[in-house]
Amino acid sequence: MQSRNNAVTSLADPGTVAAPGVAVDGVKVLERVAALPVSIWRYQWDPDQVCHLGPMSEDWYAAFGLGQDDTAIDCVDAQGVALVAIQALHREIVELRRALDALRATGPGCAAPAGP
Repeated sequence: MQSRNNAVTSLADPGTVAAPGVAVDGVKVLERVAALPVSIWRYQWDPDQVCHLGPMSEDWYAAFGLGQDDTAIDCVDAQGVALVAIQALHREIVELRRALDALRATGPGCAAPAGP
């Protein structure tokens, strides 16, 4: 990673990636994100008024196995997980909208059962 104009830049381009990309199951990533404990916390050296929001690195590593070890969360990994989870949610929303449109197109729901 490098810093440019106060932004952290990932160097994940074809010229810097050591291994080719592997497909990711967005639904599984989304499930892991949903189960990930997230809390408000601060570093020991932070002043009392400074707080952060996020998972603990140990929980992150246990859920995703990304990064060097369980002592830090790399920004590029957090961004990747967030993007994959957003994509999975988008696909789910599109599927639900299609199902809802199909239900609306069929007219009213259940008809009353015929009596004796």
